[in-house]
Formats: sequence, structure tokens, C-alpha cells
Amino acid sequence: MKLNIISLKGVQFEGEAVSVNLKTTSGEITVLDNHRPLITALAPGRAAITKKDGAKFNFEINSGFMEVAPNSEVVILANEK
Repeated sequence: MKLNIISLKGVQFEGEAVSVNLKTTSGEITVLDNHRPLITALAPGRAAITKKDGAKFNFEINSGFMEVAPNSEVVILANEK
């Protein structure tokens, strides 16, 4: 899936990912390729991203929103901690 993480400081991550695990206001969620479309508010916590090459990337989030589009594109608009 294509993942973009954007904060007030600019683009924090842009590229292909296998999974994204983070906290929403409704609970913890893991997004994988071909996930159902979704728009949700984010809760404070860590976004744990696994890239296609297996490398891990973590990003601390204070609040924000995530959109999962039907074409396996995920956009996270985040307020950093």
C-alpha cells in the first residue's frame, strides 16, 4: 500500500508499506494492503510502520486523522508529539 504521513513540519514518510499499526479514538488498528475504506480520528501513541523491505519506522502521534482510500492508499495527517 502507498503510505503518506504528513505533519505540520512536512512530509514525515512517503512510500510503500506492508502494514501500519496505530491508535485511533475507537481503539488500536492495523491497516494492511486492500483494507476497507476508512476515515478515523487518531489518539496519542506510536504509529508503527513496516516497510516493504521489512524495515521498521515509528512515528509519535499526538492527534490527527487517517484516511484509507479504496485504492490501498493511506494518508495520515498528524500532530506530532
